[in-house]
Amino acid sequence: MPLEQVGRDLPVVEVSGERELRQVVHELEHGAAFVGVQLLPIHGFDAWAAFQAEHTFVLAAGGLVRDETGRLLAIRRLGKWDLPKGKVEKNEAVDKAALREVKEECGLKNVSLVRNVTSTWHTYERKGKQHLKRTEWFLMQGTVKDVLIAQAEEDIEEVCWLDAQGLSIMERDTYPSLMPVLQAWRSING
Repeated sequence: MPLEQVGRDLPVVEVSGERELRQVVHELEHGAAFVGVQLLPIHGFDAWAAFQAEHTFVLAAGGLVRDETGRLLAIRRLGKWDLPKGKVEKNEAVDKAALREVKEECGLKNVSLVRNVTSTWHTYERKGKQHLKRTEWFLMQGTVKDVLIAQAEEDIEEVCWLDAQGLSIMERDTYPSLMPVLQAWRSING
């Protein structure tokens, strides 16, 4: 991936081999002061390619859904605040996947796509395998007229509209990878 797509606001880390790469990953996984890095290839070692080779890539899409009053739609999954999102299916357009996931996870019927907002990257382990997930986030318009229904089979415990106070509570109990998405939300909604 070209460096411009990774994020220019992240610290730059020069990694010249597998050992250094594993050290950077370990620091990120165990509370480093930063939430991401730019990996620069040096001495013939392409750290980004090596990192990708150790992970299964997952493409996902999700929604920043607002209602008529400007509130944000949020979900509570596995005891943490989250936003509706999910995997893009084979041959599915990313924006269509975002709409589908929001509808499925939250029970919305009347939701429309406004525009792409941002993308995030994070890693996770599942069934002993490392995964690298890129999520494309879309601004969407929903309505309070729809009945919110939590998709229990996706471990969603609650779906609700959050005002500014609720958003502050969410920020204290969510995943670090969502913080840039919530910052984008705040910049859109002032």
